[in-house]
Amino acid sequence: MSISTNLANRVKHTSLPKSSGLLPLFEAVVNSIHSIEEAGVPTESGIVTIEIIRSPQVKIAINHEGPGREPLDEIDGFKIKDNGVGFNEVNFDSFKTLDSEHKASKGCRGVGRILWLKAFDRVHIESDFVSSEEGLKRRIFDFTAHSGVTNSVLGSSPTGAQCGTVLHLDGFRSTYRDSSRKTAEAIAQLLFEHCLWYFIRPGGAPRIFVKDETLSISLDHIYENSLHEGAVPESITIKETPFELTHVKLITSTAQAHQLAFCAANRLVKEENLKGKIPGLHGRITDGAGDFVYACYISSTLLDENVRNERTGFDLEDDVSGMFAGSTVSWADIRTAVVERAKLQLEKYLEEGRQKGIERVRQFIEHDAPRYRPILNRIPEEDLMVDPGITNKELELTLHKHYAQVEQKLLVDGHDILNRIEFDNSDAYKADFEQYMATLGDIKMSDLANYVSHRKFIITLMEKALHRIDGKYAREDVLHQLIMPMRQESDGVLFEKMNLWLIDERLAFHNYLASDKPICSMSITESESTKEPDLFSLYIDRNPMLVSEDKVPPFSSLTVVEIKRPMRNDMREGDEKDPIEQALGYLQKVRAGGVTSRTGRPLGTPADIPGYCYIIADLTPTMISRCNMHDLTATPDGLGYFGYKKHFKAHVEVMGFDRLLLIAKQRNRAFFETLGLPT
Repeated sequence: MSISTNLANRVKHTSLPKSSGLLPLFEAVVNSIHSIEEAGVPTESGIVTIEIIRSPQVKIAINHEGPGREPLDEIDGFKIKDNGVGFNEVNFDSFKTLDSEHKASKGCRGVGRILWLKAFDRVHIESDFVSSEEGLKRRIFDFTAHSGVTNSVLGSSPTGAQCGTVLHLDGFRSTYRDSSRKTAEAIAQLLFEHCLWYFIRPGGAPRIFVKDETLSISLDHIYENSLHEGAVPESITIKETPFELTHVKLITSTAQAHQLAFCAANRLVKEENLKGKIPGLHGRITDGAGDFVYACYISSTLLDENVRNERTGFDLEDDVSGMFAGSTVSWADIRTAVVERAKLQLEKYLEEGRQKGIERVRQFIEHDAPRYRPILNRIPEEDLMVDPGITNKELELTLHKHYAQVEQKLLVDGHDILNRIEFDNSDAYKADFEQYMATLGDIKMSDLANYVSHRKFIITLMEKALHRIDGKYAREDVLHQLIMPMRQESDGVLFEKMNLWLIDERLAFHNYLASDKPICSMSITESESTKEPDLFSLYIDRNPMLVSEDKVPPFSSLTVVEIKRPMRNDMREGDEKDPIEQALGYLQKVRAGGVTSRTGRPLGTPADIPGYCYIIADLTPTMISRCNMHDLTATPDGLGYFGYKKHFKAHVEVMGFDRLLLIAKQRNRAFFETLGLPT
């Protein structure tokens, strides 16, 4: 049958990813290895040469292979030469037959030549072979997707010729060329990785060279410089199906990632990174001879039979369930079994790295994220064996994932506990209930630890904001934002965003709070004033529905907070410059407009509602002068002033930023120390 039948359509529908543009070249090299074996040439005498053919007309504008190199000519094709058996009549007839079974025992499916035409415009072949009747003969022909085999010429070989084939892959299509490696070194390294199985198998591989003008690279040399230690073969059985494993240690300069390499028909087909599959396996590993990277090569008749035609993957189910689960081998079965064997091979090298990973987690929790300490004993130890070089961000995300899993399980268990509570009084139920309550306690401890850590973070930010930078102090709006987001009401702000505890813990308990909002926009007063207090809050101790119209609820209060820029020293008489007068004025304006609950019910006589005014400002000379003018008393530590303004029925407290931070630290110190946070 002529190979031209539907060949173009077959090429069109053959899959070859852009990133695999060199795979047709690798297939040609593997064919040469098989040809040498078929010729009976001893391995040490076999030779395959790959010459890179570059086009001098077009230069690569950008160097893709690293700094310090001259721009390279574009790759136009490759010439592969071997001293194998050649295209004798049997091999030539097989070549012209799609899906030939001639070399099925070697895993050849005839797809290699289809891939040639996928990535290259044309193929030219010159081959010398021994004819049983006529001696040494030479066959020359061309091969294209449009015409198949053409220009076929058969004649006698010239004097001095030897058996072998020269194959030209011409017209490297830009779709694949642009996504492929450019230098001889990179191409040789990829070819070596693709053919590594031939080097580590018994008997080894023929000599293979990659040439680029005057440069010649031996794959034997790459092999000698890549192998950290001799390959270790192993046979395993998965659901009565035999698999052959080859464990290899590679020098880190030639391999960057630990991996599984799945092979079919003596060819590398699929690679999988081992990262995350073996606890404690992250970067390079060290033994007595130095650093190495691990690889496991897997082969089996099952893989040979299920490799896709394009040899870019396998047609195996990811997982198998139901009636065939006990007999059908899935990817999950293979991966699980191979990873387990790889884990045993590496066990003795990983212990130090595992301990470093666990210590990295513990140090991070101790110093940066104490919220995770209560659930630490609920995370499997193997999940704590992180990469010691992991960033804080990545580690936080990892721990948060485990926290969410514990929290999700807690929710599921809680529903189960509640569904059993009325009819189950067994010891098993009691044990489940106690376990649930213990986990619940740990989660709540974690939430509390997170809140305390947040407080420590806010105090640290406030301290840094108070430092003078380039001769200037932070603006008051920066400090305001740390305490409470501006131009907001408390209903529109998450509780975690309100840090009113910096001023007074009681401010966290309020019925209404406005930040930098006009008084006339506040729902608890009818005042028409457009003045904007930094912070204003209303607190009602009782249920608003029980509030009398003519009686002020006990323990209710109105609070005004004014924040001034650090080290501000222009305070003087007048409610625009005197922050004490300013705060008292806001209080009066709210009272004058009447005060109601959030539901609109009046709160008795507004003048009788106690007022609290906090002034957050450094004690500069002019600020101290205003405190004295208002007859306030200095605090024992000298960092603030306080007093009661009888006419306004208001308590006034002036706090310097130093006092604000000092008191906040003192109030939280016991919590910080309990969590191990620095104080």
